[in-house]
Amino acid sequence: MNTATERPSLRALHPGNFAFVMASGILALGFNGLGFGRLGAALGVIAVAAWAVLLGLSALRLARHAAAVKIDLLNPRMVFSYFTLVAATNIVGLLLHSQGQMQAAIACWVVAFLAWASLLYLAFSVLTILTHEHNVNIVHGGWLIAIVGTQSLVLLGSRIAPELGPLAGAMRVEVHMLWGLGLALYGIFVTLFCYRIFFLTLRPEDISPLLWVVMGAAAIAANAGTSLITDDTGIAFLTAQRPFIEGVTLMIWTWATWWIPMLAIFSLWKHGVRKLPLRYEPVLWSAVFPLGMYAVASARLGLAADFPPLHWIAQGVIWVAFLAWCGAGVGLLNRMRRALLG
Repeated sequence: MNTATERPSLRALHPGNFAFVMASGILALGFNGLGFGRLGAALGVIAVAAWAVLLGLSALRLARHAAAVKIDLLNPRMVFSYFTLVAATNIVGLLLHSQGQMQAAIACWVVAFLAWASLLYLAFSVLTILTHEHNVNIVHGGWLIAIVGTQSLVLLGSRIAPELGPLAGAMRVEVHMLWGLGLALYGIFVTLFCYRIFFLTLRPEDISPLLWVVMGAAAIAANAGTSLITDDTGIAFLTAQRPFIEGVTLMIWTWATWWIPMLAIFSLWKHGVRKLPLRYEPVLWSAVFPLGMYAVASARLGLAADFPPLHWIAQGVIWVAFLAWCGAGVGLLNRMRRALLG
């Protein structure tokens, strides 16, 4: 690829490409947990390799096209896409943890936490200063990627806590706090989101794969809740929270379940009724990840509640998510082929 071709594509690199890592990684974890180890291992390799490649490309983009990155970070519609880096790094950390790479998993959590803290305050500053009442229409499901990033810290943090020695208690308190913060942010954002789609004009063009993040953010919150339920913290204050966490976890999983038919109706209206073509775009992976996360959350909640029907739901949904992953993968390969030939 010549330089003239490389630079424009690198400048336009979408931060949401990390959603590919999220989708591949959560499917890897899901298949591993459901007994499909070979498929899970293959997807895990793809996820880690893609994460490393995207990190390198993102660093190169920052070095060569810092102005383009600045524009993204100051754009209320774009800045939240950078939280895919946080979630992807934590998903990779979970994969590494499952392979016994404890130090690497801890390093992933630290990197993800630093990125999350920086992005959270930047994003809310942009939202406050650069967003005005007349353009409230910019509210979309992608904002909830911030919640996905927050809850992903809970998932990995609860796994690495036992490896932290004297800091284990502090980490356990931290992940409980992050889980609560994620729920609070979800309540704020989903209220704005529901106002946007139910009370303002909704055009077919407004229906984006990012809308599935509304369900995915609830699913990852439920998954994070099961991590807290099943963790023996040894801290009386946190143990006393368990009944509350159990109730909220079931409630938020139910809310995620409710959204699946609703989002399917939106997609059918856009592509079946209004005939808008389905084209590949990086944010398409943001629709694959929620399905995989919902499957994993259902399986883990089924184990925590000792309720087998949730396990059956997980087994069905994980294959739906895999089919969606394959479809998005075909679109990605076609785009890469056209880029190489062009």
